[in-house]
Parts: sequence; C-alpha cells; structure tokens
Amino acid sequence: MCSRYNLTSPAEAVRAYFGLAESDTFPPRYNIAPTQPVAIVRRSPVQTRELRLVRWGLIPGWVKDPRDFGLIVNARVETVTDKPSFRGALRHRRCLVPANGFYEWTGPTRARVPFLFRPQAGGLMALGAVADHWLGADGSELETMAILTVSADATVAPFHDRMPLILHAEMFERWLDCRSGETGSIADLLTPATGAALECVEVNPELNRAGREGPDLLVPPRPRLI
Repeated sequence: MCSRYNLTSPAEAVRAYFGLAESDTFPPRYNIAPTQPVAIVRRSPVQTRELRLVRWGLIPGWVKDPRDFGLIVNARVETVTDKPSFRGALRHRRCLVPANGFYEWTGPTRARVPFLFRPQAGGLMALGAVADHWLGADGSELETMAILTVSADATVAPFHDRMPLILHAEMFERWLDCRSGETGSIADLLTPATGAALECVEVNPELNRAGREGPDLLVPPRPRLI
C-alpha cells in the first residue's frame, strides 16, 4: 500500500529527472496524503511530457456522482488490467508520480511509528500510476490518480506486504506512451521493481498527522532514555 509520500527535490531537479521541457515551481512537500493535489508526469496532447496537478484518489470517468464513490488511493497491478475502475486508465492515461520517498508504519494504531523508504543514493524516484478525467453534467471537471502497488521487496516486507510500483528512467517512455490503447507493451513493467535499492529510516511521529508539514518531519526521533 502507499498512503503517504513526499516530494522534496527542487523543481529544477524534477524537470531534469523526468525530461520535462518546463514546469511551474512548487514548494517541497514532506507529508503528501490522499485527496490532496499532487504532481504527476504524463504525455501532453502534443506528446511532450508535462507536469500536471491532479487529486490523489481516482474517480473513473463513468462515475455519475463522485460524492457517492469511495476513495481509490491504490490499484494492485495483479488486477489493474481487469477491474472496470482501472482498465481504461491503464490503457489510455498512465502517468508517473515524482517522489523522494514513501512512508509505512509499525506499532499499534494509537502509537504508530513512521518509517521513510527512499533511494539509498538519494534523489528522486518515479511511482507508476494511472489517472482519469471525470466530467459532470454541469460542466465541472475533476482529474484524479491512483498509485499502483506491487508485492513488497525485502526492505519493505517487514512493514507491509505491498509497496508502490517503482519505474526506472529507461522505462518512462514506454510507460507514458498510451497511443496504442493497449497494455501488452507494458505488461513486463507491472512487476515488483528490481534494483530499487531502498533504505529505511525512522522519522518524526508527527508525520502521523496528515495536516503536518515541514522538514522537521524527516528528523529521526531522539533516542529513548533508559
């Protein structure tokens, strides 16, 4: 599962890593949560890569009223090609989510301990995702996304049995190219990442509050006194 992540690299680094011609500047975000506006990378109508803000929580285009539809934060790669909520999005609206790391927790509900999973070498990574475009009868529009998940690797498994799908730079072009409208060309990418080389660090328990922000959230807790 992926229910919280961060994006702290400057806009210039995001542009370079994802091969964007341009993008707006944006502040670092240390505690990105579902229903918030998030940045995705996708192919534009003229087939260049663009950065776009959408809502985290997929609403399929065929939904009549988003208020009556549950929040879809993640989609399992094992079923994403079959489920009606994701089939069209996987074929036509694949995207990438820029991130510097994602979070998981241990411990009881009232005393959860957060951990950050990030590349050992530092820097950015790309999470595989699908997006959709909802259009209401009154002309209102809503663009949304869900992050794909795979079986956890050895680093994440002690904390959760799922983790985000991580795509490497050489996979970006194939993942983002949806012109064929089919998924056979990306079937081999719907697998757990190899060579993800993640590290795990304990972070500030204040991260448990979805409304909290700031670099102090990444500061490890003080050692407990005996």
